[in-house]
Amino acid sequence: MANLSRRSLLGAVGGTVAATAIPTLPAWAEDDVRPGAVRAPQLDKYDRQVVRELSPQRAHRHLQVLSETIGPRIGGTASEKRAADYLEDQLDRFGYQTRLEPFAVADKFTAQLGDPRGMLPDDLCWQTGASPGAAHGVTVTGPAVDVGLATAPVWPADVTGAVVLADDNFGARPAFVADAVARGAVAVVLLPTDAVFPRRAQAFSPSGLTGVPIPVIGVAQIQKQRLREALKVVTSLPLAITTTAHKGLTSHNVIGERRGRGTDAPIVMVCAHYDSVIGAPGANDDGSGTVLTLEVARVLASLPTECTLRFALWGSEEQGLIGSRAHVAALSPADRARHRAVFQNDMVATSWDPAITYWLLSFDGLANAATLGVRASAQRLGYEPQIVGPVQRGASDHQSFQEVGIAAANFSWRGEASPALLEPPYHSPEDTIAKNVSFDRLQVSMELIGTAAYAAARRR
Repeated sequence: MANLSRRSLLGAVGGTVAATAIPTLPAWAEDDVRPGAVRAPQLDKYDRQVVRELSPQRAHRHLQVLSETIGPRIGGTASEKRAADYLEDQLDRFGYQTRLEPFAVADKFTAQLGDPRGMLPDDLCWQTGASPGAAHGVTVTGPAVDVGLATAPVWPADVTGAVVLADDNFGARPAFVADAVARGAVAVVLLPTDAVFPRRAQAFSPSGLTGVPIPVIGVAQIQKQRLREALKVVTSLPLAITTTAHKGLTSHNVIGERRGRGTDAPIVMVCAHYDSVIGAPGANDDGSGTVLTLEVARVLASLPTECTLRFALWGSEEQGLIGSRAHVAALSPADRARHRAVFQNDMVATSWDPAITYWLLSFDGLANAATLGVRASAQRLGYEPQIVGPVQRGASDHQSFQEVGIAAANFSWRGEASPALLEPPYHSPEDTIAKNVSFDRLQVSMELIGTAAYAAARRR
């Protein structure tokens, strides 16, 4: 899919609310050659029922709500619950029997980095991590002072009332922060070591600290870059930092179901995780899989199936597949045996140009009903050369199902050399619609999964 380039969208994403211009959305006809396909599709009548109804406009609107209006959706926090309520409402509107599955998750510590002068760019998210061992529930403001390496800081004569920036080092962290406090700093901003391309370091909640009386936050690599760029060209850069401790948390899975013919009807599941990491609006990871799941659910709601259709949006995937593992653990042996195929969708719309391969990722590396179904859909849609796999890889919610013997796989656009080649905005403040979403790729993903799921669910 080499000819799918990054889209240049007008608009900006900042914090938790943003305004984005409507992008150019796919508008190909049923029998048109899709972007990157090797030939025209050869659709059967059932494929056509799905393909003609899938709507990139609806997917775009859902993605705006998740990644812009709500923003980062950290497992168990109020923002994740807002997303869960929205998703449950949508599935309910489509006519599914819906429910939330609650489960406990660990405390979270976040911060919001503000810029009273308006000197920092507003095209990325400025949420960061906060240290569990520092001050929470406070807002401080002060001029930014960059002291360089935490292992060998260059202190100016006076940092009283300043927000101190330094290149982080875990071993030096406690002593450096204590020194900043003693010198009168009002906050510490720890800057990560740059990751190796195409990775970029993500925001983090600095550990190893106890009883620090001022906020200590950990920013992402792109945030570090923007802060230092600004400090090169302005004489003063005041920063405002607000920290929040989220405690006693409950995360939720969102489940929508339409029962098939008979109480023992096979189950066909389409799913994704809807949470994101700290500091990331999660447009592609995994807002894209979430809106794919919603749109496939909407279309299949009006089509006859013999199997039970189940649509799931997992909470707290980013903390270790917690939501999907909780769901699987609660299944009876009989219910586990009913699962015919689980189609997990994680990062299905990146606009990163090298992500030209659509990977079929299986935890055990073997083909199963899910991988075979998507490969058959790819053949009918003219995409077979772009499909690679199944390849052995976990690290998404399909793993929870395959660990107990259920046929499942994860589907994702990634670099062609390896499924480990994820786009630079991955887990970063730049995982936005404008910077990291191709609606062409999203539409192709919706067609592949929608037709495969319908083919699996039509007959017992």
